[in-house]
Amino acid sequence: MLRVGLLAAVIFATPALALAQTQAPSQTPAPSQTEPPPLTPLPAPPLDDNAPPRAFIIAAQHSLAAGRDGEAEEAIERAESRLLTRSVKPSLARRPDQKPLIQQLGEARRALAAGDRLRAVGLLEAAAKNPEAGGKAQ
Repeated sequence: MLRVGLLAAVIFATPALALAQTQAPSQTPAPSQTEPPPLTPLPAPPLDDNAPPRAFIIAAQHSLAAGRDGEAEEAIERAESRLLTRSVKPSLARRPDQKPLIQQLGEARRALAAGDRLRAVGLLEAAAKNPEAGGKAQ
């Protein structure tokens, strides 16, 4: 008889506990408290938006020399963007561009992000000499 009473208490208490849990105030913070603040854009290099990739590579070199890493990163990204504008078959659209210049710029951007400024400078120097960068070579 004791078992039946205990079993009945558990059966009848379970829905009440579940109901109480669903009606309890939420302990989760509001979304506005958990969202990170919006990112501020990196400073843009002082160039015309239509400048050739080489101009952005050189701007990145100057920005690095002046200690403006954010501006250098933005210049590298803009150089990459100009080089990545291409027309390919839809079946090849997901395949990354394997041009050496694009690879150098990607490596320079990653080196800068890792704090290896010396490697970034060397990669940018090589990229600036690449004829595919367009514009006047230095």
